[in-house]
Amino acid sequence: MNTTTPTPTQIELKVEAGIAILTLNRPEKRNAISDAMRSDLITALEQVAADAKIRALVLTGKGKGFCAGGDVAGMQRRMDAPAGEIGFNGWTRQQRVHHSIALLHTMPKPVIAAVNGSANGLGADMALACDFVIASEEASFAWSYIKRGLIPDGGGMYFLPRRVGLSRAKQLIFTGRKVEAAEALQLGIADRLARPGALLDEATAWACELSQGSAAALALGKSIIDQSFELPAEQVFAQGSQAQGICYTTQEHRDAVLAFLNAGSKEKSA
Repeated sequence: MNTTTPTPTQIELKVEAGIAILTLNRPEKRNAISDAMRSDLITALEQVAADAKIRALVLTGKGKGFCAGGDVAGMQRRMDAPAGEIGFNGWTRQQRVHHSIALLHTMPKPVIAAVNGSANGLGADMALACDFVIASEEASFAWSYIKRGLIPDGGGMYFLPRRVGLSRAKQLIFTGRKVEAAEALQLGIADRLARPGALLDEATAWACELSQGSAAALALGKSIIDQSFELPAEQVFAQGSQAQGICYTTQEHRDAVLAFLNAGSKEKSA
C-alpha cells in the first residue's frame, strides 16, 4: 500500500508496507511550525491513528532541519494583536500545540522521530513526544525557548526530565544550549545514531521491528507504560489487568495460542 496526502504539501504523509512516514516539508524555514501547518499536522496524525493498516509512524523533516520550532511570523502576529486579545489568543494557540503533541505521545502504535538536522524549541519537544529517537550525524537538539523569553510549551518540561534526569533537564532548559548528536546519545535524548545517509532506512526498519506484535497489545501496553511514572503501582496493576482482559478477547491472542499449542502437539507426536 502506497498513499500520499494531497495538498497542502507542508505536511507529507506516505505509507509503505504498513509504516507511515510523516515529513515536515517546509525546508526553507527549517520546518518551523506555522498555525496552518499545525492544523495539517493534526489532520495527518489523526489519520495515522485511525488507520488500522498503519502499524507504526516515523516522523522526520525535509532538508537540513528537523524542525526549527514555532514560526517567528506567528510570534510577530501575537505581539501585534490588541492587548486585550493577546492572552486568550495565546491560550487558544496553546490548545492546538498541546493537541498535536498529545497525538504524537498517545499514538496507539510505535512512533519514531528520525531527526535529520536541528531540532529546536518545539521541534525538540516534538522529537521527545515520540516513543523513540534516532538521529543522524547532523542532528542537534536545543530547548531554546529561554532565548525568546519563553518556557518549553510542547511537552519539554515533561519529556526531557524523564530522559535525562531533573538536573540535566534544568540545565538544558535554563541555558537553551545546543546538544550535538553524539552528546544527545550519551545523555539519552537520542536512542540511536544512524549510519551516514541511512537515517530514514534505519528508522523504517526499526519501526517494522517494533510493530510486528499484536496491535491491540502494543496500544494497550503503551497507554499504561506512558503513565507508569505518575501512577501508584496498584493503579498500574489494575489498568494492566483490565488491558489483559481485552487482550484475551483478540483474534491475535487466539491465533498465537492455537499456533503454540499446535506446534507443541506436533513435537510430541514426532
